[in-house]
Amino acid sequence: MNRIEQKFQELKQQKRKAFIAFITAGDPDLSSTGKLVRALEEAGVDIIELGVPFSDPLADGPIIQASYHRALNHGTTVKKILETVKRLRRTTSIPLALMSSYNPIFHFGEQKFIESCVEAGVDGLIVPDLPPEEAVKLRRLAREYDVATVFFVAPTSTDDRIKSNTMAANGFVYYVSLTGTTGVQKAVASAVIRHVRHIKRFTPKPVCVGFGISTPQQVRAIARAADGIIVGSAIVKTIEAHRGRRDLLPSVKRYVSSLVKALR
Repeated sequence: MNRIEQKFQELKQQKRKAFIAFITAGDPDLSSTGKLVRALEEAGVDIIELGVPFSDPLADGPIIQASYHRALNHGTTVKKILETVKRLRRTTSIPLALMSSYNPIFHFGEQKFIESCVEAGVDGLIVPDLPPEEAVKLRRLAREYDVATVFFVAPTSTDDRIKSNTMAANGFVYYVSLTGTTGVQKAVASAVIRHVRHIKRFTPKPVCVGFGISTPQQVRAIARAADGIIVGSAIVKTIEAHRGRRDLLPSVKRYVSSLVKALR
């Protein structure tokens, strides 16, 4: 059982829901990424997703795409991200997952990538453009090294797809609340709740909801059914608005704290 699974077990015992935050590794720079991770932990975040910047991401909207370009322009690489995680592990045990397109993993080499993740202290892997049936080797390696592999279910997923993706997932199931790309939008809470409850008929694993969540009201509503809430674009947008300023960390911490408070 890795840190992600331990966290969900702990939260279940406490009858709490998980707050999962996404930030782009290397935006505005890797030094700030380390400081942001610690600020998010202080804000009450349970799990952090670190986005691995890629020039042509599949599911990311304009806010995260722009953050990827900024990170790449600062020379962010997979190797440097793993070095950052390794340094973070000296001071924090918060569960960390990498969210990456398959291309950087393929070029790094699957075996080497998983081994490097374990050495650095990465707990989970989310690859939006790699469905379970095409991830056989990566899933096997991840199981061998106790790295959670998170897979997606969407509003358009058939029951057969829900079954296959939830069965393949470890750590948690990622429910995409909206069709299309990520971004700060108004998720329709009633439809999300209905879909999450339907997914839960197929799996006992935690089901967490992401895409489009940005307000305390959305957090409270969707948490009625979900085991966790994932917020990404809204946090990245806050980072963008305050990058290069002294109030970057307190501004991000204040915003995320308001969402965590709504969840609690």
